[in-house]
Amino acid sequence: MTDPVGRTRPDGVLPEGAAPAWAAPSGVPGHNHGVDDASPTPPPVPAPAPAPVPAREPGPRARRAAVPLTLLAGAAAAFAYVGSVNPNQPGHYPVCPLFRLTGVLCPGCGGLRSAYAFAHGDLPTALGANAMAVVGYFCFAAYTAVWLSRTLRGKPAPRIALKPVHWWALGALALVFSVVRNLPFGAALAP
Repeated sequence: MTDPVGRTRPDGVLPEGAAPAWAAPSGVPGHNHGVDDASPTPPPVPAPAPAPVPAREPGPRARRAAVPLTLLAGAAAAFAYVGSVNPNQPGHYPVCPLFRLTGVLCPGCGGLRSAYAFAHGDLPTALGANAMAVVGYFCFAAYTAVWLSRTLRGKPAPRIALKPVHWWALGALALVFSVVRNLPFGAALAP
């Protein structure tokens, strides 16, 4: 930078009260140092515009809790629907295709009747319609409650990290459940 007389300081700071040469009004001695006054002067740099104030967003807890709460709301809506439309009356829901074609009960047969009884608080009837589904309802409720609790405390969602052998064991359990409920001694498991 130079001061009005044209001297340059090594630190680039002008003496107190001095303005840069291009900012001095025309006709001042030493202005433009012999350069024609008609030459363009650099335009002043405009001040940056103030940043717009963002709209208030939901807090991080509310945002993190949105997914488990939405999942719970969806499950509650599904149970409310099944609880209001009785699957024991024919014509409301489709029949299981495996049962219709072969007469064999699959692991999911009786699931809607189980959900209907569960929604009405009749746990023995729900277990009689499909015990495996009732266990699934409780597992889902427990997992979602833990997920929501951890989310509200700022911790990550719990992970279900099962080894392949565990998935195979769950599949084998569903197969055994399906076979036993189709045999005469497992009639208590049939809907």
